[in-house]
Amino acid sequence: MEETTIPTVDVAGVPDPVPAGLVVVDVREPDEWASGHIDGALHIPLGDLPTRADEIPADGQVLVYCHVGGRSARATMFLQQRGIDAVNLAGGVIAWHQAGRPLV
Repeated sequence: MEETTIPTVDVAGVPDPVPAGLVVVDVREPDEWASGHIDGALHIPLGDLPTRADEIPADGQVLVYCHVGGRSARATMFLQQRGIDAVNLAGGVIAWHQAGRPLV
């Protein structure tokens, strides 16, 4: 069985500020979203992704994140299989915050 490599980027690899054309998707649960998220992110909890994937633009790159990177890795793989150029944020929102990047 072929192992699938999940495209991943470190926080340092994400331009600051986040470019206007980059779609950012938060796959955490609503209570996690409410506690702080990346400005401009689209909130689609992982469990809702199969029914809401069409809300994510298929043209251009998509940055996917969760709390530490596990759920977003699964979401990235799912989106990749649908032909979307998705990339997982290594370390999730924790790494983002530790790097001094803003949350709203």
